[in-house]
Amino acid sequence: MKVLVAPDKFKGSLTAAEVASAVASGLADVHPGLAVQQLPVADGGDGTVDAAVAAGYDRVRVPARGPTGEPVTASYAVRGDTAVVELAEASGLHRLPGAPAPLTATSAGTGDVIAAAVRAGCRRIVLGVGGSACTDGGAGMLAALGAQLLDDSGRELPFGGAALAQLASLDVTRMSEVDIELASDVDNPLYGPRGAAAVYGPQKGASPDDVKTLDAALRHWASIAGPEFAERPGAGAAGGVGFAAMAVLGARMRPGIELLLDLLGFGEALTGASLVVTGEGSLDEQTLAGKAPAGVARAAAAKGIPCVAVSGRCQLSSTDLRGAGISAAYALTDLEPDPGRCMAEAAPLLRRLARRLAADYF
Repeated sequence: MKVLVAPDKFKGSLTAAEVASAVASGLADVHPGLAVQQLPVADGGDGTVDAAVAAGYDRVRVPARGPTGEPVTASYAVRGDTAVVELAEASGLHRLPGAPAPLTATSAGTGDVIAAAVRAGCRRIVLGVGGSACTDGGAGMLAALGAQLLDDSGRELPFGGAALAQLASLDVTRMSEVDIELASDVDNPLYGPRGAAAVYGPQKGASPDDVKTLDAALRHWASIAGPEFAERPGAGAAGGVGFAAMAVLGARMRPGIELLLDLLGFGEALTGASLVVTGEGSLDEQTLAGKAPAGVARAAAAKGIPCVAVSGRCQLSSTDLRGAGISAAYALTDLEPDPGRCMAEAAPLLRRLARRLAADYF
């Protein structure tokens, strides 16, 4: 028998690869001869590059600008002429050197990474757009790729979403052609009550007044860069990076987990499997909205293969789980009620949990 272990990360505790390893170890403790294949997954957010590397892509480290312009070292994953770029690598919240910078944070570093991949010969860019620190409409990314954003005096705009209110012209004649696929489950438009600033700005430190400033600036940005794209689902992804990618770069958007599973060879890995084990740190309502475990379970169900999930905690009912294609869920809190200990001792607890799973299924 073969088990395919395909979890996402346990955020704050374990990478997806560490989750897969702990589960595989627990299964082997009970059934040493069981064939177990590990395939860590991601849905376009944090951990996307790591998942690609675990699936056999090569990691490439490049210099880039962080969200406030400071130099950072970011990574992308490459196989052949395909590069997997994770926005959070250069432009994520964890890259902020101190306090949030909601009005001035930039996506330029993401553009730096894409440009480096293109210079290295990559022709297809898969861009995961979760976890951004910026609300700049993707303007910084475009500038790093050669676009010129000028005010009415012909001066280049400073970084950040607030500066977009001063934009007079956008020149894209010097930009390289890039074939981009966006991996995202965000369906928000660029601006308005469900837009990038209103919904996600507060998570990035924006005050109510900042949200108004950013929303107005994004409206102006859209009027110049492509008003017909502003209402498209996903335009508000990553503070508007989705908008810039679709409106200016001609990017195509696909559900993050669907795109990543194709990229990681999940369909081939399913061959011969009698059970799939997926998971993430918290199984909750967001899981049902298209996060990695739901995508994995859906793909397994299409092949008639049962799927179970492991997690740090589970806030879904058995009915919710079955509706998502998950036969059963095993949570660390079943073993240890203290959330702090679950975080600190996630790997050994997960190994114990996998032993329980193995005893139930094999």
